[in-house]
Amino acid sequence: MIQAVCQHENRKKHGKTTSGAVRFRCKDCGVTFTQSTDMFDGMRIGLDRACQIINLLCEGMSVRAVSRITDTSKTTILDLLVQVGEKCERFMQENIRGIHVDDVQCDEIWQYIFCKEATAAQKKYVGGCGDSWCWTAIERNTKLLVTWHHGRRTMEDSHSFMRKLATATTGRFHLSTDGYATYEASIAWNLGQRVDYGQVTKVFGGTSKDEQRKYSPAKIIASKRSAVLGRPNYEQICTSHSERMNGSIRNFVKRMGRLTYCFSKRWTNHRAAMGLFFAHYNYCRAHRALKGQTPAMAHGLTTEVWSVRDLLSRAC
Repeated sequence: MIQAVCQHENRKKHGKTTSGAVRFRCKDCGVTFTQSTDMFDGMRIGLDRACQIINLLCEGMSVRAVSRITDTSKTTILDLLVQVGEKCERFMQENIRGIHVDDVQCDEIWQYIFCKEATAAQKKYVGGCGDSWCWTAIERNTKLLVTWHHGRRTMEDSHSFMRKLATATTGRFHLSTDGYATYEASIAWNLGQRVDYGQVTKVFGGTSKDEQRKYSPAKIIASKRSAVLGRPNYEQICTSHSERMNGSIRNFVKRMGRLTYCFSKRWTNHRAAMGLFFAHYNYCRAHRALKGQTPAMAHGLTTEVWSVRDLLSRAC
């Protein structure tokens, strides 16, 4: 509808705003006004463009590429990312709470923010830079990303991650992790007798001088499974699904790609990007192994595949 800003009917189109809204000009009094549009959450872009931007970001496109395709300012895209990402993180914490799970696998994925830890340690840069770790917990059967935590790789972060997992789940379940030393204490403290917990410890071979120059870890020459708490099934002790999830994260979150210029420059932007991707993964991305269902559908949290518009309307 055209906003009634004057009482005259003799009007004509007068261009568009940067968000695509049609402007009009009254031929009698010269007043210009804008056609009312569905703006997104107080921003100067419409809901349709916001959905397009979110879709492209969640399909692995960089911020500058999205800016070129949608003709939107990079600053606007980053503002949208932070706004939606933070709300998606809260939405998942509120809606994935006290759910029943059978088999959960946990892992951590690394990426630096602004600069690597060695550069940050020289005290040339301070605050929110250096190595960051995203801790993830995925349900093996439904592929649901149960919970996640973004921080460092410390005992404190391990406890924070396990507290989130304890809140997101209920009842007893099977749990698998890698051999990182902080897991045993944090799981025993936060989950106690609720888990049958086992670890997969990988043994890496030595590297030659040529192999040390490669941007990849050494070859795995052996792996060992061990029971830590409860009575885990040795055949179920596995982290393959969580590691496969790491591959999806690097593939569909551009700032997680290695050897590119797309790494995050700010801690807030990086965390928001992860929150957005995990919500999109759970509710909007149909999984081939689940016969076209999303992880949320397979777990009984929803009954249909959500569009990005559905996600924004519920989370924001």
